[in-house]
Amino acid sequence: MQLITTTGSERAALAVIRLNPLDDVLIARQPLTEGLELPEGIRVREPVPAGHKIAARDIAVGEPLRRYGQIIGFASQAIGVGQHVHVHNLAMGDFSRDYAFGVDAKGVQTPVEDSFMGIVRADGRVATRNYIGILTSVNCSATVARAIADHFRRDIHPEALADYPNVDGVVALTHGVGCAVDPGGEALAMLQRTLGGYAVHANFHSVLMIGLGCETNQIPDLLAAQGLESCNTLRTFTIQGTGGTSKTIASGIAQVKSLLAEANAVQREPVSVRHLTVGLQCGGSDGYSGITANPALGNAVDRLVAAGGTAILSETPEIYGAEHLLTRRAVSQAVGEKLIARIQWWEAYCQRMGAELNNNPSAGNKAGGLTTILEKSLGAVAKAGSSDLVDVYQYAEPVRAHGLVFMDTPGYDPISATGQVAGGANLIAFTTGRGSAYGCAPSPSIKLATNTRLWETQEEDMDVNCGGIADGSMTIEERGEHIYRLMLAIASGQRSKSEQHGYGQNEFVPWQIGAIT
Repeated sequence: MQLITTTGSERAALAVIRLNPLDDVLIARQPLTEGLELPEGIRVREPVPAGHKIAARDIAVGEPLRRYGQIIGFASQAIGVGQHVHVHNLAMGDFSRDYAFGVDAKGVQTPVEDSFMGIVRADGRVATRNYIGILTSVNCSATVARAIADHFRRDIHPEALADYPNVDGVVALTHGVGCAVDPGGEALAMLQRTLGGYAVHANFHSVLMIGLGCETNQIPDLLAAQGLESCNTLRTFTIQGTGGTSKTIASGIAQVKSLLAEANAVQREPVSVRHLTVGLQCGGSDGYSGITANPALGNAVDRLVAAGGTAILSETPEIYGAEHLLTRRAVSQAVGEKLIARIQWWEAYCQRMGAELNNNPSAGNKAGGLTTILEKSLGAVAKAGSSDLVDVYQYAEPVRAHGLVFMDTPGYDPISATGQVAGGANLIAFTTGRGSAYGCAPSPSIKLATNTRLWETQEEDMDVNCGGIADGSMTIEERGEHIYRLMLAIASGQRSKSEQHGYGQNEFVPWQIGAIT
């Protein structure tokens, strides 16, 4: 990444960034005023906001434009050197991508020994947190589940868990579906897969699963489909079977109380990083996401994978147009083809639903400088570092592989991270340039700010500032090491900013793709 400084500036401020010698655009690090002379001999012809793009050459109608050395769209009108490049003159277009399966794969690497302080369950699973969870089979039991969890809220009833300092909390993860769906369809199967993954998540010491009783998503069927059975740490009951709302709430409170002493009897101990699985997310992205926080997170991911850990890249619509960068790193053609199959599913899905993949970026993304999904995807893929892609999973499938994997999810962060946690993620790393408010119980979430302005205005929500990468005051490698070490600290029990604010319960959002009848 080449940094270009303004001339004649008293502060020697960095005006623009060139990311790749092949690029047709420069990235404004600060608001650019009309008439400003840039060192490349480019004269700014109109105001350009910080984080947005300015043309580095004249571009004809229909010509492709490159950022990161890759195509991000095509000129919808003639663009002159020095002009602002954005949604008014840059559009999506079709172009061929060379998938070149596995040509950049590195093969098996000698692992680096590293550890964190984890909680080892009796069956060998390793947790980063120690919650009691309350899950619901259907929307109808959500109120009851929340009432049980509220009884143990430290901010409302601090005495309820005062004698159980090793219990991180009692959380109710509710949702709005579970009935009026095809009992044999993919929508219900996906919900059951998600609930099953949470029911056995290592970060839960124990789980209550509560239903109404007459819903389509019958709890016995859910357990059977996921190969689970009720036991002391997975208790199931229904409102109708218990005798009504008040009795069910009282029963739930009593059952949680009976579990607290056992849940509290845990100790952290050194465990291999092999037991750490990190879900990768970016939300509220801006023009700096692919320059600062995402590549810094990618550097941390390479360190995690080198130590035997696992990283889950997701948000399939947000790798669209950049998928060829992942297939080149696939450990086999079969793995690469699994990824392309998910891309093709999304193309067909959007066509069937009358939507476009370029509906993403969001309004906030565009205000921050992103123009097309191609541009957003190229920045998003940077979160995955340079490690080999070892496997591809469908939504909420259990992740068994170690290393960098991909899980098919939507780009909507709560749905995406819900799938990752269901698959086994016991930590989430979330980059943001606009200031997304997010948490993900039972797995802690680390927030990475892409720019210093966001850090300064919303530091109470951010765990790491990556903005200095853009002005040269910090390097990707330095931030990558910092993020990796923070991952280990958070996994060892240090509370993230989102945990301190109580985020996590409302962000449980299973993906629903089927018809509601």
